[in-house]
Amino acid sequence: MAHEMSESLLPLIVPPAKAADLPYVAGHRDRLRDRFFTAGADALPDYEILELLLFLCQPRGDVKPVAWSLLDRFGDLAHVAAAPLDDLCRVKGVGRETARALKVVEAAGHRMARARVLNRHVLTDWNGLLDYCRTVMACGDIEQFRVLYLDRKNTLIADEPQARGTVDHVPVYPREVLKRALALNASALILVHNHPSGDPTPSQADIAMTGQIAAGCTALGLTLHDHLIIGKGRETSFRAEGLI
Repeated sequence: MAHEMSESLLPLIVPPAKAADLPYVAGHRDRLRDRFFTAGADALPDYEILELLLFLCQPRGDVKPVAWSLLDRFGDLAHVAAAPLDDLCRVKGVGRETARALKVVEAAGHRMARARVLNRHVLTDWNGLLDYCRTVMACGDIEQFRVLYLDRKNTLIADEPQARGTVDHVPVYPREVLKRALALNASALILVHNHPSGDPTPSQADIAMTGQIAAGCTALGLTLHDHLIIGKGRETSFRAEGLI
C-alpha cells in the first residue's frame, strides 16, 4: 500500500544533507514564494511567512520545523522577531546568523512604523499612533518608557525612549522628560510605556509619576495630551480614564 509521506517527517527518515535535494522539499520553496507573490501576504499564516524569512538565512533544507519551533516557543511572528537574540539561538535549527537576521526584521518593522507617524499630525490619526506604539512596545519582555514630543501644530517631532526597566518596573525621571521637551522646543507631550504582563491597568506608581509630569508641564506651559499604557491586545489611555 502506498503511503503519502508528510514533509515534516522527511528529516526523520532522510539524512538532512539529502532531504533538501528531494523534489518535494526543493519545490516547496518555489511554491511558497509563488503563492506569496500571487495571493499576497494575507493569504499566508505566520509559519509560512516565517518560512520565507528563514529561506533567506538558510538556503537549503526544510525550515518548516524551525518555523514551527519558533512559534511554539514565542507565540506569534511579532513575538518571534521581538525575542532576545540569545533566546532565539536556543531554538533548535536557529543559528546566530539566523537570529541576527530576525532582529534586523524587527528593527525594519519599527522603522517603517515610525515613518508613518513621524512629522505627522498625530491627533488627527490617533489610530495610526496606537498602531505604532503597539508595533514598537507590545511584544517587549521588559518595561520601556518613551516620550512623543510634539510641536505647536501637534506634529510629532521626536520619539525618544527614556528608560528600560525590569519585567514590572521602569525608572522615570520627570525632570529629564521636561528638560528634553524644552531642548526640543516642544509644545506638547504624549507618554507611552508597556506592561509586559499584558494588563495595561495603571499602577499607583504610574499614576503618581504621570501627575508629577503633568504638574511640570502646567508650570512650563506645555500640554500633556495623554499617557498610554500598551498591553497585549489592548491599551489604557489616562485621558480617557480621567487620570489626566
